Amino acid sequence: MGREGGEELTMPSEAIAFAEESVADLTGHLVPTEATARRDLGDLGLGIVGAGKLGTTIARAAIAAGYDVAMSGSGPADDIGLTVDVLAPGARTVTTDEVVRHADIIILPVPTHRFLELPRDLFAGKILVDAMNYWEPVDGADPELATAADGTSTVVQQRFPSARVVKSLNQLGYHELDEHRRPYGAPDRIAIGAAGEDRLAVRAVMRLIDRLGFDAVDAGPLENGLSLEPDG
Repeated sequence: MGREGGEELTMPSEAIAFAEESVADLTGHLVPTEATARRDLGDLGLGIVGAGKLGTTIARAAIAAGYDVAMSGSGPADDIGLTVDVLAPGARTVTTDEVVRHADIIILPVPTHRFLELPRDLFAGKILVDAMNYWEPVDGADPELATAADGTSTVVQQRFPSARVVKSLNQLGYHELDEHRRPYGAPDRIAIGAAGEDRLAVRAVMRLIDRLGFDAVDAGPLENGLSLEPDG
């Protein structure tokens, strides 16, 4: 495998991600390349832990983009099967462990307090997209999250130290995600930011955002995720 500044390129698609890094424009927008178009479908697996409104909306968009989506909820897979069949037809409902085994990119669109229920090593080595927003009326009073000076994603990273956390997909409501998807180059395409310490993980999430129908913007390191949060 090649390296970037001594960092091992651990995923098959990361060699192309490294090439895309060199052609990104100066504003931080992802610039699709011919290599992107030719890439095989091996990186089109996607895991979603959370089958609520946001999770099923992301699943629908991902399936439309050609992703193989596996989802889990807080209970047995059978408990959410009917909901997913109706709201995200084509997605498979499995256990959370199976979701993690299914894909290199895992999206976490759950009420923020729920991530504390998950094992610390669950997402080891995976790109974990933190699509959560802390909201006290739902999540309860949590001083650590409420006062996180560098954003709540830094707390998520501390909880899952072996995951490659990227803050993204939290900036739009599920209705907006559903209604504002546009093809690449559309003049009314809106942007979604992605912030993380792992540059290759951020690039992978930016490719996902682009495929979902939005312009992807590199928001910098994970602490910049604060600016992607409500009132950030």
